[in-house]
Amino acid sequence: MSRFTSLEICAGAGGQALGLERAGFDHAALVEIESAACATLRLNRPQWNVIEGDLRAFDGRPYRGVDLLAGGVPCPPFSKAGKQLGADDERDLFPEALRLVDEIRPQAVMLENVRGLLDAVFEDYRTKVEKQLGQLGYAPGWRLLNASDFGVSQLRPRVVFVGIRKDRAEHFSWPDPSKTQPPTVGALLHPLMAANGWRGADRWREQAGSIAPTLVGGSKKHGGPDLGPTRAKRAWALLGVDGMGLWDEAPPRDFVGMPRLTPRMAALIQGFPDDWRFSGRKTAAYRQIGNAFPPPVAEAVARRIGVALAARSSLRVAS
Repeated sequence: MSRFTSLEICAGAGGQALGLERAGFDHAALVEIESAACATLRLNRPQWNVIEGDLRAFDGRPYRGVDLLAGGVPCPPFSKAGKQLGADDERDLFPEALRLVDEIRPQAVMLENVRGLLDAVFEDYRTKVEKQLGQLGYAPGWRLLNASDFGVSQLRPRVVFVGIRKDRAEHFSWPDPSKTQPPTVGALLHPLMAANGWRGADRWREQAGSIAPTLVGGSKKHGGPDLGPTRAKRAWALLGVDGMGLWDEAPPRDFVGMPRLTPRMAALIQGFPDDWRFSGRKTAAYRQIGNAFPPPVAEAVARRIGVALAARSSLRVAS
């Protein structure tokens, strides 16, 4: 596939950016407000142009002409875990994304958010977004995608919005679920759980015989690095995982009881490669992981966008 360019907003720890990279997109820039996440991006990809700052102050005009504007705008305005204030939430950055689309005029737009954005209460909000993008020349569409359908070892439903310029839209189609089942939590994490010689690792692997519940706990308002509310902790307990917090290391040889995840284990469950490193202490690292868009899902959607853009490029050359 020929390579295209992208500008990513609200880049976080690089889940979407990594997926775009795998799909053949070169990053013109990545915009992120959190210092720890910016440090993570620079740590893993020193060559990336990481811009630390508030998106509201970012001028997109110097990037006019990039092929794709992508990002994971903040979820709290639409999350069922919050008040679902939508446009009345000061953290709603969809208007900023639309401003940047107008300034940059990319060939395609890709934004991801929580499942709650598809709730009936936000129907008028979605219609407004679609209308604004339609006026700018894009064919918009929303799709609920489960990360587990793309090889990730957790369900993690996410809403993905794609807008393609109308003269390219006929070449875009949503990715199909993989025919291969994702590994169970036990199969995925067993090598890390056994890293310190834990005698119970094999038995634990059998108990953790399904995919994980959705990782939560990435919010700043969340107290610390645990695996979410009571309901989530119960689901983790069924897998033999203590969700009350995270550990720095795997369980020791003679440990008895339910182990906790380490940030490295949580990152694998989120779909990051094992060599992706996170800047900051445990709480900061887990917030980055918990907020991330799983790279395999981002890659799957971006590949379909790339196919649509490549088709149009071929037509222009042929004509």
